[in-house]
Amino acid sequence: MADKQQSTIPEIFLSPYDPTAHEKEIYKLWEDSGYFNPDNLPGERSEPFTIVMPPPNANGSLHAGHGLVFTLEDMMIRFERMRGKKALWIPGADHAGFETQVVYEKKLQKEGRSRFNMDPKELYSEIMDFTMSNKSFMEGQIRDLGASCDWSRQLFTLDNSVIKTVHDTFKQLEEDELLYRGARIVNWCPKHQTSLSNLEVNYDERTDQFYYFQYGPFVIGTSRPETKFGDKYVVMHPNDARYAEYEHGQKIELEWINGPITATIIKDEAGDPELGSGAMTITPWHSTVDFDIAKRHNLDYEQIIDWRGKLLPIAGELEGVSITEARTKIVEALDKKGLLVKIDDKYEHSVPCCYKCNKEIEPQIREQWFVKMRPLADEAIKAVDAGKVTFVTERDERVFRDWMGKIDDWNISRQIVWGIPIPAKVCVDCGHGQVDLEGTITNCAKCSGAMEQDPDTFDTWFSSGQWPLATTGYPDSDDFKEYYPTSVMETGKDIIFFWVARMIMLGLYRTGKVPFKKVYLNGMVRDKKGLKMSKSKGNVIAPSEIQERFGTDALRMGLLVNNAPGNDMNLDPDKVNAYKKFANKIWNITRFTLDNLDGFDASAPMNETDTQNIAKKLQPAISEITAQMEKDRFDLAAEKMYHFVWDYFASELIEESKPLLASEDVNTRASRQVLLAEYLVTSLKLLHPFMPFVTEVIWQELPNELKDQKILMVAKWPEA
Repeated sequence: MADKQQSTIPEIFLSPYDPTAHEKEIYKLWEDSGYFNPDNLPGERSEPFTIVMPPPNANGSLHAGHGLVFTLEDMMIRFERMRGKKALWIPGADHAGFETQVVYEKKLQKEGRSRFNMDPKELYSEIMDFTMSNKSFMEGQIRDLGASCDWSRQLFTLDNSVIKTVHDTFKQLEEDELLYRGARIVNWCPKHQTSLSNLEVNYDERTDQFYYFQYGPFVIGTSRPETKFGDKYVVMHPNDARYAEYEHGQKIELEWINGPITATIIKDEAGDPELGSGAMTITPWHSTVDFDIAKRHNLDYEQIIDWRGKLLPIAGELEGVSITEARTKIVEALDKKGLLVKIDDKYEHSVPCCYKCNKEIEPQIREQWFVKMRPLADEAIKAVDAGKVTFVTERDERVFRDWMGKIDDWNISRQIVWGIPIPAKVCVDCGHGQVDLEGTITNCAKCSGAMEQDPDTFDTWFSSGQWPLATTGYPDSDDFKEYYPTSVMETGKDIIFFWVARMIMLGLYRTGKVPFKKVYLNGMVRDKKGLKMSKSKGNVIAPSEIQERFGTDALRMGLLVNNAPGNDMNLDPDKVNAYKKFANKIWNITRFTLDNLDGFDASAPMNETDTQNIAKKLQPAISEITAQMEKDRFDLAAEKMYHFVWDYFASELIEESKPLLASEDVNTRASRQVLLAEYLVTSLKLLHPFMPFVTEVIWQELPNELKDQKILMVAKWPEA
């Protein structure tokens, strides 16, 4: 029997399946075929299926979340490609603005250097070299995952075509009066020296001290005494009976931190009678609420804290002291004056922090470019109402609607070097800004003052928010006409606001059409215990580590099974190892089947038993798996496929077939050969989107009479 096996089956099957021996060769086969490009696909294909790859940050290696995203998207593309669609998956990479600059700043710090001591052009050049090196490495990792994307269409978010799209949108926003430059409160990171959008602020729940001070006849409360040097307005609600004797605009004299001051009474509905004494002082330069009050009443405001988090000259002898150091000294000074009423040691509150360094955000007034978001958000909500964009889970749609309903204007300016330059000039006299794509404006349209180039760059989410437009070549390319709107946007649920919502808004704004028809949001990949992966915990699992141990197909299955849309999942290496065994089980099934195809006749009729088997077992499996795929329940489809192959095909059907294949009845043997061949070919096709490497390796070894295409990637999806 051993001699027979060696002579009738390909030699490759005489050893267990070894992923490392085949994966790169198979990927080269796919790439060389040209089938990643839908223009080269065989057969008549008229219906497009398009995915735009969420461009990974080109500043490091892929993490487990990337592994999930690329697995899901590749599976979708392979499924629809096999169903006869013009499947296009457009790859790309993101310069990732602020995030990449933060990564590079850490590198500079290790080298004893600082970006603040570097020429901006030199810094930009260094980050570009750093990014391009990482980008090339990262693209190799994407290939290793089996991503069947069209590399001939790949884009980088700093490519000229992308920059042009972004600049054109900026100009259009100005023309439609949806863009303005103004002095408003922004989220300022003193460490990184840039403003951030509201979405780039994390809130840290802390228990701090809360201080009560005597401010003339009033008791005021604050957790930030360091901001109080400039407080010269005391605010109360107009209907607060306790302060009926005070009139709006009334002046009072009082002793304060650095001596006597004159304060002004302000009656405003922002005053909360239920909070503390109902009276509060305001620091308009360092608080959004206070800034709004000051604007309503045309009040003065003064900067107390500089851009690096240190007190300015208004603080007197504390000038130049960091706010954290100054806090205790200010409280002591007010206590000596008898102005400290009490201290609450258990004040629980949310502290805004930079999402990258976790340092406290300092609200600051700064001239920035803002986009008016309400009109854009309203159109996006209408599109969802009309079903033009659907969310795979109702939960994600609710989250989207909630945020869009209370959206703020978007600060798109960043004080960093690494990014797309803002094509605008700013007046040195009045601060007026004007979009200048051609770079020809020299004088201010408002005051005739000299105009200088705005040194800021765009928030990276402003450029990536236009990714579907840029990747399809809006407005004139054939790709845009054929592949936009794209079919599905698959990405992590954590960037629904950062990216997904903004793509919908900007896509609708520029084209009048949604950028994608469906939104599939995946959850976070956690470690096997359900903990968030982090370097500090030492529990980070890189996709490459799993691939080296178990193979890419096993990793893909480990990421898919039991991973419902939107839910976080645990990545357990033991679970992945089970799918390595599954890959080998498929290998062994193939070996058995091929070893028993002596005298195989594909046209031989199947007997009634085998015909009934197809109808009762194989066709229902095809129907169920296809239906789950169409419903975006890839987790259930993968699980069904696993159990169908292992529990039925391998454990039951093959065992049942052994005596039939040894039968002296020629017709019985021939019928069972046709049945097994049908099961093998169908199983490989159904498994291919999930486990593309092992299935393609096997497909290449099958007799030509069993195959409808030379390459499994473009074979026809089974029909029930």
